[in-house]
Amino acid sequence: MKNAVVLLSGGLDSATCCAFARRDGFELYAMSFSYGQRHSVELDAAKRVASYFNVADHKIVTIDLRAFGGSSLTSDAMDVPLNRDIESTGDIPNTYVPARNTIFLSFALGWAEVAGCDDLYIGVNAVDYSGYPDCRPEYIEAFSKVANLATKKGVEGNNFTIHTPLINLTKAEIIKSGIEMGVDYSITHSCYKPSDDGRACGKCDSCVLRHNGFVAAGVADPTVYC
Repeated sequence: MKNAVVLLSGGLDSATCCAFARRDGFELYAMSFSYGQRHSVELDAAKRVASYFNVADHKIVTIDLRAFGGSSLTSDAMDVPLNRDIESTGDIPNTYVPARNTIFLSFALGWAEVAGCDDLYIGVNAVDYSGYPDCRPEYIEAFSKVANLATKKGVEGNNFTIHTPLINLTKAEIIKSGIEMGVDYSITHSCYKPSDDGRACGKCDSCVLRHNGFVAAGVADPTVYC
């Protein structure tokens, strides 16, 4: 089997991304981040998902994005927006973490080069999402160019491929695909503002998108809400 680094948050999308990578015949090397996020309970979910897929290695990298904040996920001075009308607004919400996917992909790229992986998987989505600029196809295309310009592996002609199997799927399509591949969504976590005991709020963008996806897919939502 070939090896692939998969970015794993512990959420619905990243778990499905793991399933796609496994379906494509890769041995999985999962990478998660403790970056100062207020919803750090997602790391427990990432560990569950990594165990579920029996990954070859799971690294949890600690970085401090609270050092500069700029997001309600990394600053206590900002509130996570609740009950937003996601479909009617084109605004980028304050849950956007500045440069997060660029930072995460850069770490994944470094590990991939050391581990001899030509392939990286990330569960970005440009259909049912909150409008983050680093989830768009043009961003992934641009980063792919950087990856192959800025690495020894790329300069030597051994190019990296960044796989985004979810990028053009609706949340319902993601869930249906995951179910077909055997994903257990009860072990995942998506909420940006969970309760102290880890239950999902049901009101943040991520919860709303997740729940609406299950409804549209005709699949029971296994999430435990407050």
